[in-house]
Amino acid sequence: MARVLVIGGGIAGTAAALALHKAGFEAVVHEAHPDSAEDIGAFLTLASNGMRALAQVDASAAVTAIGFPLTSLRVLDDRGTELAHAPMGETSDPLLHYRCLRRGDLNTALQAEARRRGVPVRHGARLASVEDGPDGVTAHFADGTTATGDLLIGADGLNSTVRRSISPGTRPFHAGQYVFYGYTRAASSSGTGACITMVRGSGAAFGYAVSPDGEAYWFARVSGGPLPAEELAQGTPADWRDLLLPLLREDATPAADLVAAAGDELMVTNATEIPTGTPWRSGRTLLIGDAAHAASPATGQGASMALEDAVVLAKSLRGAPDTEAALGLYERLRRPRVEHNITVSGNISRGTHTPSAAPRPSDEDLARLLAWDEDLWAERHSL
Repeated sequence: MARVLVIGGGIAGTAAALALHKAGFEAVVHEAHPDSAEDIGAFLTLASNGMRALAQVDASAAVTAIGFPLTSLRVLDDRGTELAHAPMGETSDPLLHYRCLRRGDLNTALQAEARRRGVPVRHGARLASVEDGPDGVTAHFADGTTATGDLLIGADGLNSTVRRSISPGTRPFHAGQYVFYGYTRAASSSGTGACITMVRGSGAAFGYAVSPDGEAYWFARVSGGPLPAEELAQGTPADWRDLLLPLLREDATPAADLVAAAGDELMVTNATEIPTGTPWRSGRTLLIGDAAHAASPATGQGASMALEDAVVLAKSLRGAPDTEAALGLYERLRRPRVEHNITVSGNISRGTHTPSAAPRPSDEDLARLLAWDEDLWAERHSL
């Protein structure tokens, strides 16, 4: 196998292309959006495990050049009383610090790094269908063009076109909350630099972090049924503020003031997830990232899990006896971890306590799994 088609130029797809390139494969990224900065309105946090995955593909510098680090977690109750304040993540290594950044900035940085290494990123390539044949897999695009490779990676997100070709009956479903994201300039850090504050509010779970230049990145998770698609499409920032503020003003915390002072960079989305047990592969096609295992955002692990996918996929393919064996190893190594995350995150969003059928791999096993120089084929019986 030499040529890999990557469908989707977001976090999962571009990181996979970087990892595959480092492993010696020819990877081409096909992205539907016309530019790299789609979804600029939302922000995310990369956890230490995601930063570890980035380090394995030599992309730490590209990402630490944007956003800001987070090294501690503070918890407040609905009266603003501090319940806990403790270190977060792997604080001993600056490259592994949690990082808060805008999703669109991360996409741009990863795509720029891919191009710098000679990995093609083709924009405006919206996938229409996938044709799997005996000698290769062909992607058919909406503009009439095609591309053929030895393997096709579906990294095209929650509403994946590639997933419909593998598992047409699988649909994302509501995870019990809707989530607001916003920014507030000239916010006070109150001496909590490099810290993310979580507020256990009476009407919403709220979190915020203040950047070094004084901008608060905040989110609010509100329990309830999904917001209608028409409302999501037509709603304005003022509408979302009016919807959220009454829930926050019940509490004596900084949340309401942060939202009231926010600008127009404010959005809301329904929390959704992919059912566990969803098929990930068929023939020469494999799903990764949110296309395979989207979880509600409650654990904050979506982007980091996608980065882990990229490293484990490249290492599974490297040195494999054949593609089928490589994809089988990849799925065996990844499914327990990501489905544990789906269950745990969904429990938080829904306020339930459904046990996870998949045990959580240890931090030591994860570090060994991601380490670039570790041979997965030599270690496959112990991982």
